[in-house]
Amino acid sequence: MKTIIKKVDKDQIDEKIIEEAGELLKRGGLVAFPTETVYGLGANALDEAAAKKTYAAKGRPSDNPLIVHIADVQALDEVAVNMPAETEELAFHFWPGPLTMIFEKSKIVPYGTTGGLETVAVRMPSDPIARELILAAGGYVSAPSANTSGRPSPTSAQHVEEDLGGKIDMILDGGSVDIGLESTIVDMTVVPPMILRPGAITADMLEEVVGPVSVDETIYGSESNQHPKAPGMKYRHYAPKAKMMIVEGTLREEILAIRQLSYAAYREGKEVGIIATNETFAYYTHGIVKNIGTRDNDKTIARNLYAVLREFDEEDVGEIYSESFAARGIGSAIMNRLEKAAGHLRIPASVIARQQKYRRILFLSNTDTSRGPMAAELLRNQDLEQEYVIDSRGLVVLFPEPVNQKIEAILKSSQMSLKEYSSVALSDEDLDEDTLILTMDESQKWKIVSEYDNIKNVYTLNEFTEDNTEIPNPYGQPLTAYGECYEIICMLIKKLTNKLNSFTRGGK
Repeated sequence: MKTIIKKVDKDQIDEKIIEEAGELLKRGGLVAFPTETVYGLGANALDEAAAKKTYAAKGRPSDNPLIVHIADVQALDEVAVNMPAETEELAFHFWPGPLTMIFEKSKIVPYGTTGGLETVAVRMPSDPIARELILAAGGYVSAPSANTSGRPSPTSAQHVEEDLGGKIDMILDGGSVDIGLESTIVDMTVVPPMILRPGAITADMLEEVVGPVSVDETIYGSESNQHPKAPGMKYRHYAPKAKMMIVEGTLREEILAIRQLSYAAYREGKEVGIIATNETFAYYTHGIVKNIGTRDNDKTIARNLYAVLREFDEEDVGEIYSESFAARGIGSAIMNRLEKAAGHLRIPASVIARQQKYRRILFLSNTDTSRGPMAAELLRNQDLEQEYVIDSRGLVVLFPEPVNQKIEAILKSSQMSLKEYSSVALSDEDLDEDTLILTMDESQKWKIVSEYDNIKNVYTLNEFTEDNTEIPNPYGQPLTAYGECYEIICMLIKKLTNKLNSFTRGGK
């Protein structure tokens, strides 16, 4: 089958294209089209055979019900019966829009559409292309997301073509969608109404209109073994090809844990994906990092989620680590989709973060122009089993100065360089509790201890490595003295590396 792709401008809809697509649906064909949430795979909702085609094209389990899309509120009366009083208020406030309501079905709705259930899910989309297509097709279009079952939902026509090209009759390309997550689903057959799938219409918004609503307990929990009453409830959904895990904790713990996990993968030669935000993107140094949006506006995260998951598929990452998000407002829908995509795999960030004793190694000397920066550069070139920020600082730095030329000459002979480095003075900002400060001699150690209150983790390099070899100060001496200093610091840095690596294996 050759899939026809037609571009449609929602501001100037080509009626001929819509008419052609509508006729395809009337004849039992399948047409993908944009909605404000995600792209839907349209079929005649009142045609049992068309429902079977939908399940076959998607590879979707036949007990996973389809949503019937309408373009007029009066059309609801034909497909649903025994509707509660709250229906009218919810429809008035949220239709057309990203709200799906479940009712008892009428006799004209085939069981193929409802997944064998006595209930029917109904929605009125706000996208103008979707509404015109529904009317052209006869008023009732079943439409799950237009993707291979289980994969991230499509937010562009390109995503639809990737999954369903050659399997369906037509794709209406209306550009990228507005919301990016599927509709909120509310079960209206129970009292109070129950949210079965969170979306852009939040619990707070619903309660402002109809009073208390309940939330299905499996939204953030394990998959249910029961017959699914709504799409997305029973099966792993929205999933990328790679194994995905949600790292949960405080935002700082999540960043630290993901840094550790991605660094461990880097050492093993593995490529991992990281889902980050505007606020955290810069903190990650390894892996393929995707900026999903800003935490100041959860709608940006919702809009980009599925596109990011599909990008990771193209980049063939082995694992994906995602930060978590506050489960309030549309954040509830974001976390629900992440949980489904990850198959409910969670990693407690605090457990991972506690496995690393120090996160920054700071070498302290007097002027930060010779021994300190040399020690830092040597450590950066070691095989460290955990990732550290490695810096040097000076106690007496009046203005930035380059590294001593003799130090630079010695480092160059070992294929290292500090040519671009300038000295930096120690400041209060350098004294975090997870920073290990290593001085070149005892006088520097006691100076910093005496000047700063409650400072922790300060040692001489000799003390920490348990080696009594004194580190000579070569300042003002010939190149040979700098060479001797270099050899001693090299030896101590190797011992430091071994000790730091022992922490990974449970050392103290």
